[in-house]
Parts: sequence; C-alpha cells; structure tokens
Amino acid sequence: MTQPDARLTEAAYQGAALQVDQEFYGRIGAATERRTVVEELRVPIRSGRAWEVPAGHVCRISTVEGPQVGDLNLWNRHNPRERFWAARTRQLQAAHVTTFDRLWSNLPFLRPMATIVGDTLAGYGVDAEGGRLHDTLGTRCDPYVSKMLNGVDFDFHCHSNLVRAVLPWGLTEFDVHDVLNVFQCTGLNDDDEYFMKTCPATPGDHFEFFAEQDLLVALSACPGGDLSKPMFGPGVTDPVEICHPLDVTVYRLDDDLVEGWAEPASPTTGAPTGCATSPGAEPPRGTAPARARWCGPGPSVVVGPRDAQPAGWWSGRRMLPVSTNRSCQDRASPSRCGVCLPKLSRWARSE
Repeated sequence: MTQPDARLTEAAYQGAALQVDQEFYGRIGAATERRTVVEELRVPIRSGRAWEVPAGHVCRISTVEGPQVGDLNLWNRHNPRERFWAARTRQLQAAHVTTFDRLWSNLPFLRPMATIVGDTLAGYGVDAEGGRLHDTLGTRCDPYVSKMLNGVDFDFHCHSNLVRAVLPWGLTEFDVHDVLNVFQCTGLNDDDEYFMKTCPATPGDHFEFFAEQDLLVALSACPGGDLSKPMFGPGVTDPVEICHPLDVTVYRLDDDLVEGWAEPASPTTGAPTGCATSPGAEPPRGTAPARARWCGPGPSVVVGPRDAQPAGWWSGRRMLPVSTNRSCQDRASPSRCGVCLPKLSRWARSE
C-alpha cells in the first residue's frame, strides 16, 4: 500500500515568500528606546477608533485597566479596496498569530500589510482546552447576530463600533471586514465548534505591528470585555463590568532601524485574472464592453503602492443616497446626522 505523503499534514502553503527576516524585525521590536511617539489615543469601552499608521512605523495596542479583547481592521490608506484578509492570513501564517507573523491583504493585492514585532503574551502557547491568543478564526460580533440569537437590539457590537470609527474617513459598513481578534483566546472544541475563553492579558500587556504600507487602522474595544462571560445563548447578561479601554501608540523609528526596508510589492500574474480561455472551452459569458474594459490593453486594477495609482483614485469615490444607516445615532431622523455617510456606496475613478 502506498504511504500518504507526510507533507499533506504539514503547512499547506510554503515558499520563500513566507520567510521573514527575523533579525530585522526582532531588532525593531527590541529597540524601543529608538522610537519617537507620534500619536497616542485611547479606545473607551464599547467604542471604536480609527487612525493612520505610516509605512515604516510601529503601532502598539495595550491593555490599560484590565483584560480586554480588541477587534482590528486594516486598510491601505490610499486605496481601501486593499484590506486585511483574515482567511488568507490563517493559511499563510496561522489561525492564531504572534511575533514575526504577517497580516496579509486581499486579492488582487496579496502582500503583507503589517508584521508583528511585539507580543507580551507570546509565551501563552496552547492551554489545557486548546485555547490560543490573537485569533483569526472568528470574526467581529455584530448587531445582526445579536438580534438573531438574543432577540436584542444592541448597536455597540464590534461591527457597529468599527463602522462608526471609519465613517469620518469616507468608509461605510461595507468596508468593515473580518478582523484580527487581538488578546482574544479561542479554539475549536472536540465537536469542531468555535469557543471563546477569558482573556489572560493584564494591565500593560501589548501587541505591536510594523506597518509595511501606509495604513488606516480601526479598533473596537469588544462589548464582551474580557469574554469571561458568554455573549450569546440562554441566560446571558450584560457584561459591562468586565469591559476595559485599550490604549494605542504610534511610533516613528530611527532611520537606521529601517535602513534597506522597502514596501512589499504585489505578485504579478501577467494578463488580468479571468481573461484566459482554456483550449476547447466556450468563451466566457458577459457583455463585450465589460470584457473589453477588464481584459483590454493596459492594467485593469490598481495593485501597486500609492505612486502607481491613478490621480483621483480616492477623490473618485461617489455615494448613493439611502434613508438609514445601521450605526447612525439619530435613527428617528437620519438625515440630520452630521457624521454618518450613506450606507450604500460604489467605487468610481474620477475622470
């Protein structure tokens, strides 16, 4: 009988592109005295904040008064179509990430957005129930699942907090995406079901990442706090007493620490994806003008850094009117809301 290839139970995704210069990133994580604080902010309980992290800077997320889970989103600051991809990060790195793991962006960009350079809880490892920290398995809590499972309207779940945080930056609910659950302890039980355990962080613990590109970052302080109480199911109560704020610090690094570093590029695939036709196959369906715009001469999508993007990319965003917004604080008369942008949006490059 042929023996199965032992590699089939190893990491499915392997290759030189996944190798990390641990000496370089280790030096960035260790040389904290060679940093300058450029921004500090606090994320209060059950709220969200958004901020910029320039390429080549480090961002630290810290517990302050006690254990607290944070839900993290990342976008390219100049093209928010490029954003964090939790599923591919799970495949390329691990379901739970720590120092030297990278946070990857979605297609067609597929490049590191950030590299983790500091994690005071890296030694937690795997606990007796199989729990691990900094989770990409689950996603953000949201008001829709709260209504479905608990029958409760609650608009301060992580999804809503992230929406409120990015509205002033021109983004909407549709831009919020699957998260990295910072400080969250999770795993799969014997029935292959997702579980969440009490966060083991203590005041002063932190999680740091190095920005591989100019980033817009948003963080929600989870309304479940340290998750020491169940959030869904019979008999749940409001866990507000176990909620704590999170602190954020952005650092500029001394020039010599980042000497030789360059923003990662996206892999190139030649012709635009979806334009090739297999021998003997029917031509792809679709209107000729649409295919001509996508598959015609010249690049069809923007995948490079900001200086490779067409002028007006960001200013070309247009909005469609809509009567309500999920995270509008003035539900009775959303037209009076001075912050909320329309819930529906579409992208268009300015002419």
